[in-house]
Amino acid sequence: MNPLMAARAYQAIQTGASPAGEAGGAAAAQGPGFGELLQTVMSSATEQTRAAETQMASAVQGQGSLIDVVTAVSSAEASLETVMAVRDQVIQAYQEIMRMPI
Repeated sequence: MNPLMAARAYQAIQTGASPAGEAGGAAAAQGPGFGELLQTVMSSATEQTRAAETQMASAVQGQGSLIDVVTAVSSAEASLETVMAVRDQVIQAYQEIMRMPI
């Protein structure tokens, strides 16, 4: 899976839409740029991590339930794994470009 597809899939999961919502090249030309997608994914991962921390703090204070903590932590973990997968693909693409002869 290429990084752009991974970012679009992640964004579609967050919004509840289908990752293949639009067709082909027209969607790529009209959609947000790759940098914008990465920024959106990173901010979403950060928000989910903060939500998990908030849930943990309220559970420690006796105001939250354990299931809410587990759900928030699982969501934050999935976001982090997606970000790391995209990062790995970007690094791999960069390395392949650097190996190309001039």
